[in-house]
Amino acid sequence: MSTLLIHHPACLGHATPLGHPERSDRIRVIDRILEHERFQALEREAAPRGAREMVELAHPGSYFDEIAACVPSEGLTRLDDDTTMSPGSLEAALRAVGGACQAVDEVFEKKVKNAFCIVRPPGHHAESKRAMGFCLFNNAAIAAHWARVKHGAERVAVMDFDVHHGNGTQDIFWNDPNLMYASTHQMPFYPGTGEVGETGVADNIVNAPLWAGAGGADFREAMDIAVLPKIEEFRPDMIIISAGFDAHTRDPMSQINLVETDFAWATSRLMDIADRRCDSRIVSVLEGGYDLEGLARSVAAHVMTLMKS
Repeated sequence: MSTLLIHHPACLGHATPLGHPERSDRIRVIDRILEHERFQALEREAAPRGAREMVELAHPGSYFDEIAACVPSEGLTRLDDDTTMSPGSLEAALRAVGGACQAVDEVFEKKVKNAFCIVRPPGHHAESKRAMGFCLFNNAAIAAHWARVKHGAERVAVMDFDVHHGNGTQDIFWNDPNLMYASTHQMPFYPGTGEVGETGVADNIVNAPLWAGAGGADFREAMDIAVLPKIEEFRPDMIIISAGFDAHTRDPMSQINLVETDFAWATSRLMDIADRRCDSRIVSVLEGGYDLEGLARSVAAHVMTLMKS
């Protein structure tokens, strides 16, 4: 079976202020590198528009209404210091939700082995009732819930290697022992969450913070000691990757020094667990990554690894 690539041009329509790091060029540079002949075996599909009912798996209906009411007819609406909406933002966010859920469908239905969703805005900072950190809807958390309600998955694990802690996913998963959130991230750093002692209702939250200046060996040690054994022990029915690439050494948003081979290694290790525990089911959803060259090279390594049988 092949690897599925899900994307949609609407994700380019989410406009951010001039100079904002989370910009549409991120999608363009990924699209360009994945046009290379080595990626021709990818299955490619357009993300469907996510439904309100999908969003409400992780966010209350009142929150959906608040976000929808903030869409401007022109210009930008500021939700906080970092997070804005443009006329195309809701459509982009719903395509991101729909794409993540479509990926879950196709992996569970064995149409593809695994999937990568090139979507924006990102999602892992979006708490159940709060947009923040460039994020509107929590794509990974919604996809995890979708796997349960649509496909009967009992246990879903999200692994997040974005350099920023996914406070939103942690918030949404905190009280559900059958949802696991694991994260490596720089600390102290935005958003200020992610201490080792934050463990959830049933030790279903696993945080492995790294320090400014940490490198690939430190990241791999944290994964090997703190994260991967916990995911294996959890015995998930699906693994979802919150694939942020802003821990790359080139990235202006962090002080962690990973390179693309580190992301490939982490992807391979997660695939090994998925092969043993959940019939190889993995869906990866784009989060951060703001240096365009580092992002493109890291995504290429990540997707090449997913494509390996």
